[in-house]
Amino acid sequence: MLRIYNTDINSNEFKKIDNFEMGCWVNLVAPTEAELIKVSNSLGIKKNFILSMLDNDEQPRIDEEDGCKMLLLDVPIPHIKNKTEAVKTLPLGIIIVRNDYIITVCLQKYQLLDEFTQGKVKEFYTYKKSRFVIQMIYRVAISYLKILKDIDKKISEAEEKMLGATKNEELLNLLALENSLTYIITALKSNGVVLDKILKGNVIEMFVDDEDLLEDAIIENNQAIEMADLYRGILSSTTDTVATIISNNLNSIMKFLAGITIVFSIPTMVASFMGMNVNLGAFANNPFAFFFLIIIALALSILVAIILKRKNML
Repeated sequence: MLRIYNTDINSNEFKKIDNFEMGCWVNLVAPTEAELIKVSNSLGIKKNFILSMLDNDEQPRIDEEDGCKMLLLDVPIPHIKNKTEAVKTLPLGIIIVRNDYIITVCLQKYQLLDEFTQGKVKEFYTYKKSRFVIQMIYRVAISYLKILKDIDKKISEAEEKMLGATKNEELLNLLALENSLTYIITALKSNGVVLDKILKGNVIEMFVDDEDLLEDAIIENNQAIEMADLYRGILSSTTDTVATIISNNLNSIMKFLAGITIVFSIPTMVASFMGMNVNLGAFANNPFAFFFLIIIALALSILVAIILKRKNML
């Protein structure tokens, strides 16, 4: 999908346009071959340079080619894996084309880009390239913090449910969250390296306000790393606890079932003894013999049940 946006330099009106104009923003989402060729030919940028940012395994980095500066960051994306909610990271490429155009490239639609297209970002102008890049970097850091807050809520919910857990479902959910945190921490640290290079080097031209916003983005990124490390430690401990609780709950159920089996085996044993080919004398001819056997069996069952209860087996 190819979308072109531009902010009028006189009225500051942000709108979608049909053709490439100086100072516009070109947003490529899962672009087709035809869209890549169109952007490449119109803006004078190599197609392979854009394609390199559509690789899932591409690491966050900074690159430059033919006057085009590229920043690649990892963005957190919620997804479902094996019917379990998890988080994965996908690349977001930002290209400044000779300070004339700015291009964003991504594999799927990102919510943080929608915030720009829907006018939710204050003081956003497409012709202010450096500020646009820094604002996007800041939004990426904020998106990680939002994801981490959701993970924190899921950890709290899992802790409330785990006392009565007997199935592996809760354990699998926690393992999915733990794996998500591993991906998040790796992405945040890689993004942090890129942010430090931008702050220290001459990657993009920045003004005082831009530097302040970049420092805020670095602070948010570092805070997200600390939160993710903390949550991963909590999750590791919680996962071990849930596994132990599930094992203990299953042991309690098996112990209860074993006790019930013993209690219910008493009437069977009494009936078996009395049904043997043995001369029972006058008792065999007693019209109330069956009722006596029932009473004896019940009495023995109740006695065994009381004993097992005292031994905490029922």
